[in-house]
Amino acid sequence: MKITIVYDNETSRKDLTPDWGFACLVEAHGRTVLFDTGANGAILLDNMKGLNINPESIELIVISHAHHDHTGGLSDFLRKNSKVSLYIPSSYSIPPDSAREVIVVKKPMEICEGIFSTGELQGFEQVPYGDEIEQSLVINTDRGQVVIAGCSHPGVKNILEAASMHGRIRALIGGFHGFSEFDLLKGIDIVCATHCTQFKAKIKSLYPDTYIEGGAGLIIDI
Repeated sequence: MKITIVYDNETSRKDLTPDWGFACLVEAHGRTVLFDTGANGAILLDNMKGLNINPESIELIVISHAHHDHTGGLSDFLRKNSKVSLYIPSSYSIPPDSAREVIVVKKPMEICEGIFSTGELQGFEQVPYGDEIEQSLVINTDRGQVVIAGCSHPGVKNILEAASMHGRIRALIGGFHGFSEFDLLKGIDIVCATHCTQFKAKIKSLYPDTYIEGGAGLIIDI
C-alpha cells in the first residue's frame, strides 16, 4: 500500500504549497481513497497536479470530521469528480455539490475490503476545541493495521483502541493535537505526526527509529 500526504501545514517539496489542514491519498487493496480534503480546494487540486494524482482516479473520500481545515477542499474536488462514494460522520452536513453516493457513518464499518472506519468516536477536549466527533481510517496489511487520523480530537488512545479490534497497530499517521501519552506509541513501527500535532519534536526524540517527518509530498510505502 502507498500513502501520499497531499495537504499539510508543512511540505516536503518546494513545488507544493503548505497550508493549515490535512489530506492524504491511500492506495491499498486495489482501491484509491482520499482521506480529508484540506482547507482550500485550489491548493488541494494544485498539490494533486504536482504529485501527478488525477482527481478522476479517486474512488472514495472519507471525511474525518466537520472542521473546515479537513473539508474546505471538498466542493472544488467534487466539481472535478462527483462519481466518488463519500463517507462522512453524522456531525458533517452533506455538501451541496454532492457525490454520487453519500454514506453517513456512525458505527464501525468496513468501507471496502481491507479498509475500515473506526466509526464515530466522541471527543473530550476542552475549550477552545470543545467536544468533537471524528472517524479515523484503518487499513489492514499483512503485518498489522495502518491508522490514519484527522486531528485525533477523541484522543489517540481511543482511536488506537478502536482500531485494535482489527489487529496489531503497525502505523499511525495524521494529526494528534495535544497528545502527550507518549508511551502509547511503543511497539508501533511507523509514526508520522502531521498537521495539528503540538509535540512533534518530543515524539521524534522519543521514537527516532520509527518517526517519519510529515509534509505535503511525503510518500509512505508500507
